[in-house]
Amino acid sequence: MTAFDPRTTALVLIDLQSGILALPTAPKPSSQVLEGGRSLASRFRAAGAAVVLVRVAFAPDYADAPPGAVDQPLGGSNGGLPADWARLAEGLEAPGDIVITKRQWGAFTGTELDLQLHRRGIRTIVLGGIATNFGVESTARHAWELGYNVVIAEDLCTSLSAELHDVAIRSIFPRIARVLDSDAIAFDC
Repeated sequence: MTAFDPRTTALVLIDLQSGILALPTAPKPSSQVLEGGRSLASRFRAAGAAVVLVRVAFAPDYADAPPGAVDQPLGGSNGGLPADWARLAEGLEAPGDIVITKRQWGAFTGTELDLQLHRRGIRTIVLGGIATNFGVESTARHAWELGYNVVIAEDLCTSLSAELHDVAIRSIFPRIARVLDSDAIAFDC
């Protein structure tokens, strides 16, 4: 077990929302990540630690999406995202949670996440969500650059393929974070 101070530790769950949860994921099904996220969030709340729920959303015409020229633009040719795309999973949010809406992969740029964490005295963030190598990795990299201690709850992460997940878990995260199973996370109380 690794013990954390609940006063200085926050759980940050990335993109556990209708549109993302509907995607095919590997190596774990999104339902497993969601259930694990709900469970860990309950443990954080019971310890008095902060819970942050991050979702990604865009205007119907993607006017607020990153404007760079890319080979695979957001939205493709389907005419936009479903109406409930950004709705957080049922039963995930509880009173007192911090909800952040982002408009790119990472949760820090263009949001108030850093402000919310700093004002609460948070020094360590525990990350999980979908997709491991997109939203979770971008958020972890930025958190590390900002000086946060980063913990990846590996069992609460999945991606669009097992290979993409494994590259982040094995090659990227150990250089910027501690990689733990959520069952190994405890609190100094």
